[in-house]
Amino acid sequence: MEKTTPMERLLCGDVGFGKTEVAIRAAFKAVVSGWQVCVLVPTTLLAEQHYTVFKERLAQYPVQIALFSRFRQPAQIRNDVLRLSTGEIDIAIGTHRLLSKDIRFKKIGLLIIDEEHRFGVRHKETIRKIKSNVDTLYMSATPIPRTLSMALSKFKEMSLMQTSPKARLPIRTLIIGYDRQIIKEAIQRELDRGGQVIFVHNRVETIDSIAAELRELLPKIRVAVGHGQLPERQLEKIMIDFYAKDYDLLVATTIIESGIDIPNANTIIINRADMFGLAQLYQIRGRVGRSNRRAYAYFIIPKHLNPQARKRLEALTEYNSLGAGYQIAMRDLELRGAGSLLGTKQSGVIQTIGFNYYNRLLSEAITSLLDTPGEIKWKDDEQDKQSVLRVEADFFFPDSYIRDEKTKLSIYQRMLDFTEIEQFNELENELLDRFGKLPDPASRGIRFYRLKLMVDTLSIQNFQINKTKVSFSFPLDNTPSKDVLEKLVTASEYPIQFDATSNYLRATISLKDNTDPENALFLAESIIDALSP
Repeated sequence: MEKTTPMERLLCGDVGFGKTEVAIRAAFKAVVSGWQVCVLVPTTLLAEQHYTVFKERLAQYPVQIALFSRFRQPAQIRNDVLRLSTGEIDIAIGTHRLLSKDIRFKKIGLLIIDEEHRFGVRHKETIRKIKSNVDTLYMSATPIPRTLSMALSKFKEMSLMQTSPKARLPIRTLIIGYDRQIIKEAIQRELDRGGQVIFVHNRVETIDSIAAELRELLPKIRVAVGHGQLPERQLEKIMIDFYAKDYDLLVATTIIESGIDIPNANTIIINRADMFGLAQLYQIRGRVGRSNRRAYAYFIIPKHLNPQARKRLEALTEYNSLGAGYQIAMRDLELRGAGSLLGTKQSGVIQTIGFNYYNRLLSEAITSLLDTPGEIKWKDDEQDKQSVLRVEADFFFPDSYIRDEKTKLSIYQRMLDFTEIEQFNELENELLDRFGKLPDPASRGIRFYRLKLMVDTLSIQNFQINKTKVSFSFPLDNTPSKDVLEKLVTASEYPIQFDATSNYLRATISLKDNTDPENALFLAESIIDALSP
């Protein structure tokens, strides 16, 4: 926030990990520095909760906080809008009401968007138009694919909160069909240990009939019904009463999804879980398990699931540990695609090319723009000196060779950290001893990383290997000597063509059509040997 350029940061932390605390401290820093703060949240209940928390935490400081939502009287809103424009209000907390045309800030310095995944792209761009150089903090346990992709592509900065609160336990997730007996036992088990239950049914038209069925199932329990079409005061009273343990069971729509904190509710039952998105299911599940008790989430599904819904539910059961929100968001990105960086589309069919290849295309497009004469370069001098090695061949450790993902990643990381060629020979012997004979893709992988280390020690700028040619470049101010170039020509079994541009000396070796990747890598190694001093 102290930098001269506006902050654009995504804070990705699991539900209940303390994102709100970070927001309070950032807001306080902005207010103390003489700026106004806008806190944008998706629901009226969450706005009310944030307003209460901000008021409590900043009670001993002369900070003026206002709430903008449908829970406020029109006269009160009009007064607060006027005070906001004159600078009397330091922190404005609100729902989409803050996006209205009549909202004017005198000196806004920080925009906080909580539960970022609940807002559309147009909403975010509307709020950014309030002031072009405003610091922006996005907060979400499961950011939408577009936002996560922008963070991974360095269009936004990203911070991860991965330390769970003390004594927090993972939520146990069960997927079941609609079975009255299982539902009855789940509710009764929670009530027997003094807890409360949330039943999510996202159809206002039939929510009362579901509540009646649950009352019939368990006649002695106290049931409340909450949804967005209730009068605001009635909804607010229901939530306050449920928090105060006046009800045992809350039957609600997804209005309870975002940020509502009820520590005593530790069992949640979600009807027709297949109708929800991956991030949304994760958020709803996060309404329970916010204390030191074991929490349970029951996903009720129909007999026949479509493949996409099955993938979402499998992801949730797979990532069942604390702090899994980032992995959930990454899986969502893989399933839905990264969306449009320059448009408003939040998802896309990325499966057709794959996420890694998409990022590579994006990176190459950015690099080509940076290399255009007259364009401003974003890279610093050190990055400009770094060599680039590209090989059009598959190299990886197959699952049939190494099953454990952590082991694979640690081996990749070790190869990146190697500083001597001998270390690769030692690794090859180690893998042979631990896992047996290396398959071709794994063998190519080791040779690729070995080649990368060799390339990094030379002044080569761009080394590319594909089935038809090998090409590499030298900066004109750091070309090899005549003797080294003659040695290179002699060492190559294929003809070499040299082209000089204004900045580089480029060498191209044309191969036979569809040369085997192994032979291309061998040739590349012989070239490096010839160029080495």
